[in-house]
Amino acid sequence: MEERPVMSPGPCEGTDREYEVLQWDVREGCEVRQILDRVADKWSLLAIAHLDRQSLRFTELRRRIEGISQRMLTVTLRQLERDGLVRRTVYPVVPPRVEYALTPLGATLHTTIQALVTWTEDHQEEIARARAAFDARQEEVLVS
Repeated sequence: MEERPVMSPGPCEGTDREYEVLQWDVREGCEVRQILDRVADKWSLLAIAHLDRQSLRFTELRRRIEGISQRMLTVTLRQLERDGLVRRTVYPVVPPRVEYALTPLGATLHTTIQALVTWTEDHQEEIARARAAFDARQEEVLVS
């Protein structure tokens, strides 16, 4: 994944605070898409969720996030730290102890993620019905 240096983050030119899909595009200097890609990926969401109520050491976080590799967790935590969402604290003991925690900014993102999870739980049956109906229509097309 290639990172572009950010000179001066700001709003995307040509958009305002009103919702507009163009805010998500990749115009020069528009970081919204890059930030959305980062915070909405599976591993970032899980790391943020696990760090919501407590600081965790790397190995404990890895144990809790099923399926994540050591390398992917390292990359994910580094990116979240770079974005100011996670704080990494190194304690001067032997062997060194490192803990990760959400920053106040990261905690605000967790609130947003929780709203998305709640919406998903509230609508999962509707989505399951829609998927079943879609699959049935697709099956009819294949049989025809």
